[in-house]
Amino acid sequence: MNELIDKTTLLEINQHLSQAKRILFITGAGISAESGLPTYRGVSGLYNNQETEDGIRIETALSGGMFRESPEITWKYLSQIEQSCRGKSFNRAHEIIAEMQDHFQEIWVLTQNIDGFHHHAGSKNIIDIHGNVYELSCTRCSYHTSPKDYSEITIPPICPQCNHPVRPDVVLFDEMLPQDKLQQLEQELWNGFDLVFTIGTTSIFPYIAQPVINAAQQGIPTIEINPDATSVSPYVQYKIRSGACVALEEIWSQFQQQS
Repeated sequence: MNELIDKTTLLEINQHLSQAKRILFITGAGISAESGLPTYRGVSGLYNNQETEDGIRIETALSGGMFRESPEITWKYLSQIEQSCRGKSFNRAHEIIAEMQDHFQEIWVLTQNIDGFHHHAGSKNIIDIHGNVYELSCTRCSYHTSPKDYSEITIPPICPQCNHPVRPDVVLFDEMLPQDKLQQLEQELWNGFDLVFTIGTTSIFPYIAQPVINAAQQGIPTIEINPDATSVSPYVQYKIRSGACVALEEIWSQFQQQS
């Protein structure tokens, strides 16, 4: 097997893993792109980076304001995006993160992704800060449902209990992040981590970048897996220019061989 990571780096990462009890994985669209899901730029590409057929930008169509005003517009484009992702599943990178739960005291995942792949792969401690597109709730009553995809729901869906609009449990453009998840993230960061991975994210949001930067400044080992340079690349201890699957496979295989 051709080695992606040089031996010295791999050895050092393995040493950090052998000493770690609590590990944080921060993941973005890049990890799910290896399952065939579009990144945000790919989603924009569905609309040629121009206005949609309704004469508005995709960010406007997928905004909280638009949902309140015209939920059918938001659902129209949500369903188009969901259809382009339908049939995809978690990949080996998601699996490895879940497998690590049996070898360390705690594994936590902070993900920007709304695809639910970390849940499906078996990870337990997940802060899906932007929500899950397959968790739907009524905007008025307690109705909740979890469809496997959107193929069998009416678009836009209406609550069968109170006849009000149903929405996915995701953070739309111009909406605030859920307070309960921010508090959970703050608590886990306060509890501390021995190792921090950032995978497949440009880290443009402060709540995604800051845990990495803070860890690096505190001398906690940090590892970035991303083919591109990002806002946290200057701070991390180890920068691996690769996709998630091949890099994590090499790291995990080396760790298991040495354990």
